[in-house]
Amino acid sequence: MAATLRLRAAMIAILAAVPATALAMDSAPKGTTPSMNVPQFDAAEEYRKGIDALQAGKFAEAKSCFARVLGVAPDDANTNLLAGLADAGLNDLKGAAKHYERAVHADGKLVLAERELAVTYVKLGQRDKAAAALAKLKTLDSACNATCKDAEEIKKAISTVEAALGQPAQAMLTTDPPLLFASAKAGDTAYLQAVSLINEHRYQEAIEALQRARATFGAHPDVLTYLGFSNRKLGRYDVAENYYRQALAAAPNHKGATEYYGELLVERGDLAGAERMLARLDSLCTFGCAEAEELRRWVEARAEPAS
Repeated sequence: MAATLRLRAAMIAILAAVPATALAMDSAPKGTTPSMNVPQFDAAEEYRKGIDALQAGKFAEAKSCFARVLGVAPDDANTNLLAGLADAGLNDLKGAAKHYERAVHADGKLVLAERELAVTYVKLGQRDKAAAALAKLKTLDSACNATCKDAEEIKKAISTVEAALGQPAQAMLTTDPPLLFASAKAGDTAYLQAVSLINEHRYQEAIEALQRARATFGAHPDVLTYLGFSNRKLGRYDVAENYYRQALAAAPNHKGATEYYGELLVERGDLAGAERMLARLDSLCTFGCAEAEELRRWVEARAEPAS
């Protein structure tokens, strides 16, 4: 019972903390929000099913759901964290540690993943690794200086890990609040906030809002597409391309991701690659669509000889 309660408490801070589409070249999407617009492979639905299974203590079912999501978004930090919790529920500590390691590698500021990783290291008898994870948390605490939004969460994580290192058996108990899940409405709120920020060209803030939406929806192609768009606008082309690829893995016919990926290829000088994206859009848009016409404009502009 205590282990189950601890697993549930570990999820609350991810999912309860969530606050609050033709695609134009320099503006945010128009159309539905992620809870209304689901991909062909519904990674977002699998993600929510996994959360529901964790809540119900159905760890094997949760593990299967998160495995399917990771099949299209293997580097997603939140999904790896939750997959680790599912493994922990099945008493597969080595499997849990691997997922937590992937989570902290993908997002060095995901406090819950660092905490769970450290506690799992203690359980595995890897106290040196646990101490190293604790040091990372203390570095985050120092950088936060009690002023960042995660200040309280970091302090609690440090106390939990210190207790685990000092009294491993007792450290499995928790005084965290009861489990609450972020609703689809909360995820949509974060997503729409990101749309507004993108329209204002506030791309770094948009990324932060999109990451909050991602905690609710998982590998939803709309969210991944705008993470790609925002990172691209900040000149992070490799990061942007990775997000576009994830979006298209989740929804191969996603017109927005296809268009934006094509625009990125134009910007990187890969005109042949952009033309392949355009051909893909033309095959999807039998009677034409805004995404195809926008990418065509980009391709034709790049193909014109300089005067």
